[in-house]
Amino acid sequence: MNAEQILDAASGLFAERGVNAVGMGEVAKAAGCSRATLYRYFPDRHALHVAFVQREARRIGALLPTDEPVEAILGAVREVRARPELIAWFGAADAGTAAELAQSDAVIGGLGDEETARWLVRVVVSLLIVPGRDEADERAMVERFVVPGL
Repeated sequence: MNAEQILDAASGLFAERGVNAVGMGEVAKAAGCSRATLYRYFPDRHALHVAFVQREARRIGALLPTDEPVEAILGAVREVRARPELIAWFGAADAGTAAELAQSDAVIGGLGDEETARWLVRVVVSLLIVPGRDEADERAMVERFVVPGL
């Protein structure tokens, strides 16, 4: 058993039940490990959430163009929406947790230039919590209001 396997088990639970509805005991059971093993890797639920968000942010970031901000922002939004374990973070019951973690130093610190990363993550989270009418609407907003600020 390792941290990645535990995060994979948590991922399935997040998709199925929502982020804040999942307890540590449920994660341990889904991962097939004891609670003691789970707590060895993640001392509390917040640490588990941070590790999950860091991992997924790195995964998504690796897929996106770094020299095209509009495509990077909209690509990140598409990736999150396409994955049930990620979009679960942006439902009504879990959006506050997602927004808090998305702006934490623990998450932002691993994404490159801190100021730019903080701004881009804020834009992506905003589009996920309060989406535009469609992708064309979101693209227009990003091009008009975000890109000039970069």
